[in-house]
Amino acid sequence: MNKHIHFIGICGVAMSALAVAFHKEGWEVSGSDVGFFPPISDYLKDNNISFYPGWHPEKMTAKGDPDIVVVGNVAGSGNAEFIYTRKHNLNYKSYPEVIAEHIVQSKSLVCAGTYGKTSTAALLTLILKNADLNPTYMFGGLSANLPISAKIKLGLPGVAVAKPGWSVLEGDEYKTARWDSRPKFKLYSPTHLLLTSVSWDHADIYPTEETYFNAFKDLTAMLPAHGLIVACADAPNMNKILSSNTNGCKVITYGKNQTADYYYFDVKQTKDGVNFKIQNKRRVSMDVTRHDSAESNKTYELASPVLGEHMAENICGCFAMASELEIENSVILKTIAEFKGIKRRLEKRFDGDIIVYDDLGHSPAKAAATLRTLRAIYPHNKIVAVFEPNTGNRKSQSIPGYDNAFSNADEVIIPALTRIKINPKDIDPPFDGERLTEIASKTNPKVMYIKDDDKLVEYIKNNLKEKDVVVFLGSHGFRGMIEKLIYLHQPLRT
Repeated sequence: MNKHIHFIGICGVAMSALAVAFHKEGWEVSGSDVGFFPPISDYLKDNNISFYPGWHPEKMTAKGDPDIVVVGNVAGSGNAEFIYTRKHNLNYKSYPEVIAEHIVQSKSLVCAGTYGKTSTAALLTLILKNADLNPTYMFGGLSANLPISAKIKLGLPGVAVAKPGWSVLEGDEYKTARWDSRPKFKLYSPTHLLLTSVSWDHADIYPTEETYFNAFKDLTAMLPAHGLIVACADAPNMNKILSSNTNGCKVITYGKNQTADYYYFDVKQTKDGVNFKIQNKRRVSMDVTRHDSAESNKTYELASPVLGEHMAENICGCFAMASELEIENSVILKTIAEFKGIKRRLEKRFDGDIIVYDDLGHSPAKAAATLRTLRAIYPHNKIVAVFEPNTGNRKSQSIPGYDNAFSNADEVIIPALTRIKINPKDIDPPFDGERLTEIASKTNPKVMYIKDDDKLVEYIKNNLKEKDVVVFLGSHGFRGMIEKLIYLHQPLRT
């Protein structure tokens, strides 16, 4: 009989990825959540994962007690399934613990940073796969190039397993679980670290910049002496973070700065992608067995189908890491040209009478980067942004970040904010939609609060004209609003 794993909070991007990975390796998989929305709900259905809404111990145990219960952060102390799990002494774990046990290998490549960790983890996974290194992997998003977002290292008897050696992981700095305040990436035992730009985020977990940066300093301190850090030289606090590299592992830099070991330039954004150049200032290898050993000061021209100058930075970091791993340049460049990005990263969902984008930009800084890209692509089109921040960006510490964050939008709509549990003792509770609207309105164009989802969709339908652009920015999926808007704008069929 197959082993059974149950996920409390299966509709999160990371939890759904793990669920599918275990299913692919022959496990019986089930899951529950408070709600299910595309694209994750479609991803689960397409992979024949059994799930249901709400918290029902009787459904969780319909085929007997699960061998493992994976408890997502959505499960509070009053969650009925979590209560049952603890009462009956079932084997429960956080999903970072499951990753550490079932995915992390001896060569652990972790992509971490405030921005770009999902995209870089997905691209590096694809590069290593194309280089026949067959890594285990995990990243929190749906890739257009890979059918699944995670692969575990151990299957059931008779099931093929991944080649031992490499794992590629998205290293999230958020807390591991309600009972474990460690950053998730601390559980992944990195030997190789791609460190993207780092700027203060998740104020609900890290109340000050110092506490946030300290988490990354602790991460760099984990690298062994034989390890490798590839770090973004453009990040203003990177030197401070790297100062904790006390084991003395090799550090390579990348970015726009010409002093970086790998620097990118001549970035050109089009509707079809981003074109740019990378100069490799290092002679990575003198290995005569390589057909294309890296040359110092060699310049490479790259064309990527993904959107955004920030993706040029991410790709440059992946190019640097893969080059330092002595993967052939032909493999690296071909993979970059084929990489179509991650769903909900400036994903164009509809191009008809209006244009609809979906993006994970759940902080003012991420929203600003997305809007800069859209303005470069559509300099003369009206752009409307629907923005819902994550919890950390609903705290008073985040208010300065909203200054001019939406300067490239013509209108900003704040929807009903996803309900979160509020500690009655919290002296700085997360602000609601009305307060967020007030904050954003101080330095930005027209900002309005539309609490009702149906009225929000109706407003957009009635106020956008031919080839106007609307972009949904946030991490919660918008409760089907995108799908309804697209449906209303589909051409009439006879």
